[in-house]
Amino acid sequence: MVFDLDDTLFDHSGSAARGFGTWLATFHGPATPDLTAAWFELQDLHFAAWRDGLVSMAEQRRRRIGGLLELLDRPPPDPPGLDALWGDYFTAYRSGWQRFDDAEVALDLVAAAGLRTGILTNGPDELQHDKLAVIGLTGRVGPVLTAESLGRAKPDSRAYAGLCAALGLDPATILYVGDDYELDVVGARAAGLRAVHLDRHGTGPAGERDRIASLHGLAAHVA
Repeated sequence: MVFDLDDTLFDHSGSAARGFGTWLATFHGPATPDLTAAWFELQDLHFAAWRDGLVSMAEQRRRRIGGLLELLDRPPPDPPGLDALWGDYFTAYRSGWQRFDDAEVALDLVAAAGLRTGILTNGPDELQHDKLAVIGLTGRVGPVLTAESLGRAKPDSRAYAGLCAALGLDPATILYVGDDYELDVVGARAAGLRAVHLDRHGTGPAGERDRIASLHGLAAHVA
């Protein structure tokens, strides 16, 4: 069984929202719901550009900071200044890293069933391994394949092919679990894997049969 990492095992959105609020308060004020939503919209927009190979990781981070400053009617600094602001945000973000409560249950369930595990994630290599270390999952699940290490990002079928090659398994024998319907479910199935949608917020397609509201729901799929 292979897992996505962000918002599947690791609570990225919760950590990011808390970190954003802490960071924003240091130079602007409280993080309103609108500003927090805008921060996540900037994340999705510019991270997708990195995922598609259009910008570097550093540049997508600068664009996220610059976009926020524009919303705040603040003049953006030069690139080193943007990098410094990103560093301040990242410190606040990292201080709140935590895994979901149901991650432990899921990994215990998979281990009890004697199944191999892995992670396929679109994040950069060093960052994703750091997350696993901080939340106590290093060595608990692996191998860990990232978009950076594979040179391809989900939903590119070549990312999934790289995963299958690393595991030495036929795609049809792998069950992939992730929160992003297009990247983790549609993409996985297009590459020949089976997939379960982890729909924590109930916003996924209503007609999806292989959907779980939490990782506790994996029991039926393991059986």
